[in-house]
Amino acid sequence: MKSGLEDKIVLVTGAAGGIGAAVVDLLREEGAQVIATDRDKSDGIEPLDVTDATAVNAFVQAIEQDRGPIHAGVNVAGILATGPVLDISDEEWDRVFAVNTKGVFYVSRALGRVMRDRRTGSIVTVGSNAAGTARHSVAAYGASKAAAHMFMRCLGLELGEYGIRCNIVAPGSTMTPMQTGMWADERGGEAVIAGQPEVFKAGIPLRKIAEPEEVAQAVLFLLSDRASHITMADIYVDGGATLKA
Repeated sequence: MKSGLEDKIVLVTGAAGGIGAAVVDLLREEGAQVIATDRDKSDGIEPLDVTDATAVNAFVQAIEQDRGPIHAGVNVAGILATGPVLDISDEEWDRVFAVNTKGVFYVSRALGRVMRDRRTGSIVTVGSNAAGTARHSVAAYGASKAAAHMFMRCLGLELGEYGIRCNIVAPGSTMTPMQTGMWADERGGEAVIAGQPEVFKAGIPLRKIAEPEEVAQAVLFLLSDRASHITMADIYVDGGATLKA
């Protein structure tokens, strides 16, 4: 079965690197017309600040008017903050939620509004397995992703009658700058795979860290016609790290 994405316009946020870049590459291989965005403009990337609702609405409307109907959207833009809860500042908490939760809301709302009348569309948010499992020193990140997960389920419930599917891909540890930035040294990957019992963090049963393309493949599946009867679902791509049933 073909993906059904050929010549379709797909908007991707957080596309400058990591999982977002991998999603863009796979979509282009499928023949999609990808509009790749990130906070800063670079080669092949259009600037979009997902924390600015006015800018998001204007960007989506401009695509619809100048390029054609947006068939699908992928929320990948996200940031990480680490540290104990008692040390998190108000500003840091707000910054994480502005991107990881408000950004998903602003982009998905704008897309849902233009997709509704066409009664078709697909929106996928790249969340995190931290949304469903308590983790030490990532409370803001985990809470923001949990909110985004539930938002997507509620959105899928409301938009289902219009034929718009809303789903979540929840990666675990993935070989991106966000991941390696938390490592103390070159053996950081080994520690992630082994787990950290002192902070109640399980390891990865598959004994490897995901590559961005492995996460992107799940995103591609949910966007495609191959997942035509799937909505409000979350696919964990974490090598079994959360031991999720």
